[in-house]
Parts: sequence; structure tokens; C-alpha cells
Amino acid sequence: MPGGARAARAEAVAETKRALILEAALRVFARDGLRDASIRAIAKEAGYATGAIYGYFPSKEHLYAAALRESLQRLRIDTETAVAGIDGAAQRYIAAGLAFFDFYDANPRDLDMGFYLFAGGMAPRGLGDDEADQELNTALLATLEPSRSAAEELAGTEEANRLTAEAFAHASGLLLLRHTRRLNLFGLDARQLMERFLCGQVS
Repeated sequence: MPGGARAARAEAVAETKRALILEAALRVFARDGLRDASIRAIAKEAGYATGAIYGYFPSKEHLYAAALRESLQRLRIDTETAVAGIDGAAQRYIAAGLAFFDFYDANPRDLDMGFYLFAGGMAPRGLGDDEADQELNTALLATLEPSRSAAEELAGTEEANRLTAEAFAHASGLLLLRHTRRLNLFGLDARQLMERFLCGQVS
């Protein structure tokens, strides 16, 4: 086998192993929480020796950061795709906001991870690595950029930041209520409430 083909095959195998480790880590985080999870438990879940995990991730916090980074990349693709081909700024704003809501509605595990619920409940927390935390915050802001950009076109920079923050807060609240089934108490549909809010913001 030529050297280039061998290298490509080795890279593909490594990427597959990395993905399997990340999936195993998410299952362990969901079961044990970030605090009580261990590399040993993640390795066992993935079917690898503990030492093999360290070849890809130096700590469980790095695993968590990698999983969250991948989640935010998928969310960014969804919000950017949602506004593609839409001319009106108001329509783009609504489409991006609904795409954000729909992503987390369809992926509750990503919602848990994004709010660090795997770390043991609601609290202002990060991963203890300032550089990683800043990178993840930047990635989160990038997922909201289609909303912010459309809002800026409608109302200017300062107002765009307020509108985007309000939409983010509203989506977060509705998703948590839906995720915990508390919204069932009112017999209301979370997505309809989200759409109504977004339309009201730009009407």
C-alpha cells in the first residue's frame, strides 16, 4: 500500500476511534456527571484501554470541550443554513432563531451539555481552562451570528445585541421547560411560543 494511502487510512481509523471515544464520554457524562466521570469509565464504555484514551484526550475536561465544540459546530451549520437564500432581514432573524430552538429541541443531550448540566446542575461554570472556555464562548456566539446580523440590519448594532440576547434567553427558558416537561402544565407548544416571540421582536 502506498505511503499516502496508508497515512489516509491511519487518519481515518484515528478519527473513527476519536468519534467512538467522544460518544462513550457523552454517555458516561450523562450517567455520572462531569465531576464523577473518569477516564477509566470512559475507556471501559468505549471498549479501549485507559491509556488509549490519553492518546486522543489528555483529560475528561478536554473530552467535554471537544464534544461541546462539535455540538456547537453542528448548531452553527443549522443556523447558517436556515438563513441561506432568505432576502428579508426579519425573515432571516426568525428563521435563525427557530433553527437554534429546533436544534436543541431535537438534541436534548446537546442542551444538557451546553448548559453544563452534566457537571451537576445549573450553575455559572466552565471547564477550568480559560482558553478553552473563551473558545467555546466564541463558538456559541458564532451560532447566534445569523440572528445578530439580521437584527443589526433591522435595528443597528446595539439593538441587535439586545434582540439576540433576548431571543437566546427566551429559547433557553422554553427549551428547559420543554426538556423538563414543565410546559405540559400549561398545555402549550414550545416551538409556537418561540416563533410568536421572535415575530413580536421584529414586528
